[in-house]
Amino acid sequence: MRRSLKRKRLVGIGCLTLALLAARVNFAAEPLVAYVGTFSSPLHDTLPTQVDLPPGNGRGIHLFNVDRQTGAMTPAGVVEMSNSPSCLVLNAAGTRLYSANETDRLGEKREGSIGAFAIDPRDGELKLLNTVRSGGVGPTYVSLHPSGRFLLVANYLSGSIAVVPILADGRLGEPSDTKSTSGKIGPTKATNAPPGSFAFSGHDRTHAHMVQANPTGQFVLHVDLGLDEILVWKFDAERGTLAANEPAAAKLPAGDGPRHFSFHPNGRWMYSIQEEGSTIVRFDFDTATGRLAERQTISSLPPGFAGSNFCSEILVSADGRFVYAGNRMHDSIGVFSIAQNGELAFVGEEWTRGNYPRSFSFDPSGAFLYCCNQRADNVAVFRVDRETGKLQFTGQLAAVGNPSSIVLQDLSKSK
Repeated sequence: MRRSLKRKRLVGIGCLTLALLAARVNFAAEPLVAYVGTFSSPLHDTLPTQVDLPPGNGRGIHLFNVDRQTGAMTPAGVVEMSNSPSCLVLNAAGTRLYSANETDRLGEKREGSIGAFAIDPRDGELKLLNTVRSGGVGPTYVSLHPSGRFLLVANYLSGSIAVVPILADGRLGEPSDTKSTSGKIGPTKATNAPPGSFAFSGHDRTHAHMVQANPTGQFVLHVDLGLDEILVWKFDAERGTLAANEPAAAKLPAGDGPRHFSFHPNGRWMYSIQEEGSTIVRFDFDTATGRLAERQTISSLPPGFAGSNFCSEILVSADGRFVYAGNRMHDSIGVFSIAQNGELAFVGEEWTRGNYPRSFSFDPSGAFLYCCNQRADNVAVFRVDRETGKLQFTGQLAAVGNPSSIVLQDLSKSK
């Protein structure tokens, strides 16, 4: 009897072990898909200021299967598009993908467009749901309002932002509100430019470069590179409309050119990266009033750097311990630690293995960082050291023409 019970106990433990191993295998086998947005439009020269839309040799939205263990990307298809889907965003459920199509033409009209796609939960393939006008020209950024009911759009060439309702089936409605701004355009020489820098870009007119809600969704913030301002709007989540906050904006140093920002998980600290000044500014954000208060300015570059540089992306790690800053021309990602009071300290920098890193994203686990090297036609994969924040190149490069934006979706969580 004792031998029989012991045998049964061992068999039970063995079955449990096999079940756990099988679960691990099944988890590893669950598809992890990357979507890469590209510049895929011909060059336009229709603007009075002769500001051209970037040409591109991408083919649209490129799909990749991603190895969870190594980070390697395997091509899995392309959604052919000729209107430069240069910025992508996923909804919280991972069932819909939205694109900013950075063009100045929508049919016969001088306007950009945004697209909505359904994601097949089996293999991640995309199906176009609809395309609508972006409420301006040259949409360069899209983000989701925390409610999931609205898409926020920044139109770079017209300097406007728009709120677009998301319908019950994930399709997009017509813009429920648009806002344009005006004011004094900053100089072409940045106040905080590195020594010997000849970097200048968007100080010819207003340029909305990014728009995103704060984590609670009560406020919407948008960056205007030409005005050197971060504007703050009160958001009506019932009607999908914007109203100017008081104060209406936070001013950055003249010519520095704010481009992107990223909120800390606590929602009270915000980090802004300046394209021409090559700086990161840390703000305190008052969640009750929407007021931004500048607390620290630090270079995005290694100490002692001299020369030209254009900053690009900025991201805070999900654990709130590190900030990552993109440097184009220097072609690096700067790594900064976050102190208990929110202040940044330079940790190090990593070469991006390509030139002009436009943007980067983490995989859902936070173990890997994927960098879009726009002018090198590749996406480089880095492993993230969770303790130090530093990046280590995995040796993995994925060929993509003019990659601009990458998002990753764990299909096991969208079924």
